[in-house]
Amino acid sequence: MNRYWLTLGVAFSCLCDLAAQNTSTVGEVKQAYTRVKNNLVKAAENMPEDNYGFQPVPEIRTFGKLVAHIADSQAGNCSSVNGQRKSVDAGSKTSKADIVAALKESVAICDAAYDSLTDANSAEMVTTQRGSRPKLGILIGNLAHDNEEYGYLAVYLRLKGVVPPSSEGR
Repeated sequence: MNRYWLTLGVAFSCLCDLAAQNTSTVGEVKQAYTRVKNNLVKAAENMPEDNYGFQPVPEIRTFGKLVAHIADSQAGNCSSVNGQRKSVDAGSKTSKADIVAALKESVAICDAAYDSLTDANSAEMVTTQRGSRPKLGILIGNLAHDNEEYGYLAVYLRLKGVVPPSSEGR
């Protein structure tokens, strides 16, 4: 019986060491981005087009304008990491199809930025509109913004009777 527990303990210890070696800050950031990007795209796709003009109160953006804001913000942040600032001009779009397409374009730009990020290059400085910042800092900021904006989208969806993607299947 003691051998059993000793063997189990050694195996668990080895697994923990392996897991620690394969986990990095960059890896965690990439995983978190993947989760939120999927939720953002699904939220944009799941909201019916006639609700893209929905605005809970006059002081805040419509659902469509909020999705467009996310797309424009992502494109700006992530393209600076990629080396050339780009715009998807989502703020000028009005139809659901065009706004979702702009969001997906911004996701492609961000996918390239997050995919290029490594532990070795994460501290490289990039010139942005806010001065020089490390690549990892820009992408963590983008991730934080995406999560904040997804929280707003989830409320809009709930107000229209649509289950947010992060709550589907519960």
